[in-house]
Amino acid sequence: MSVLAEDKPIERRSTLVLPRTLIAGLVILGLSLLVAVFPSAFAPYDPIAFDYNAILQGPSLAHPFGTDSFGRDVLSRVIHAYTVDMQIAIFATVGPFIFGTIVGALIGYVGGVAEAIFGRIVDAVITFPFLVLVIAIVSVLGPGLVNMYIAVGVVGWVFYARLVAAEVKVEKRLDYADAGRVMGYTPARIVFRHLLPNAITPAIVYWMTDMALAILLGSSLGYLGLGAQPPIAEWGVQIADGKNFMTTAWWIAVFPGIAIVITGLGFSLAGDGLAELLRTKR
Repeated sequence: MSVLAEDKPIERRSTLVLPRTLIAGLVILGLSLLVAVFPSAFAPYDPIAFDYNAILQGPSLAHPFGTDSFGRDVLSRVIHAYTVDMQIAIFATVGPFIFGTIVGALIGYVGGVAEAIFGRIVDAVITFPFLVLVIAIVSVLGPGLVNMYIAVGVVGWVFYARLVAAEVKVEKRLDYADAGRVMGYTPARIVFRHLLPNAITPAIVYWMTDMALAILLGSSLGYLGLGAQPPIAEWGVQIADGKNFMTTAWWIAVFPGIAIVITGLGFSLAGDGLAELLRTKR
């Protein structure tokens, strides 16, 4: 007898459904990166060019976001600030992410004295507010973006290391880790080829959120004069420029603030969506 086609089992392919929050976040971040990479293609004017005939003009067709106290086009400065602030989001977090992940993986696997020492370091760091520590370090090193990256790196790696160490401590007790030790694998191979890929997920999700916090930090330091320095177009610097004109030229500070909120929202949505996606796949 021939086997009928309808008797054969139907194979179903699982489809990956991306969370809406992840899609929304990626759309916002994609547009932000596009503007950051090609700011001149979107900015109608030179962001640092003075125009004393257009000082403190309100939003208009010629200047949709108005002009500042030097006649500079606010829209052009907001657009060019995307380049600086997206660099801050990446450069201020990628170093702590990589270093903290490596240190956390090793500490979580080794434990013992190393874990006890790391615990004291964590206690010392979290005792003080993060922003206060960064401001103190930048004040010693001097204002500027490079020194801000150094200050964030000195403090920020601890949070990644704590996340990864906790995950590795759980993973190393599972059967596959024991199997690797029985088979004679080196500790480095067990940690970086087997444990870390299964323990790094919380650190990746935190990294997405941390990039949003890095933009807020960079803008805060720029506002205080410790981050990006004038005449560089940066959202915190722009808000500082407009703080004395809030009642007469509100647009100088408001539009950079909106850009901060939208970009931070993009990172937050992407982080929440990524966390939801990873929870679904488990």
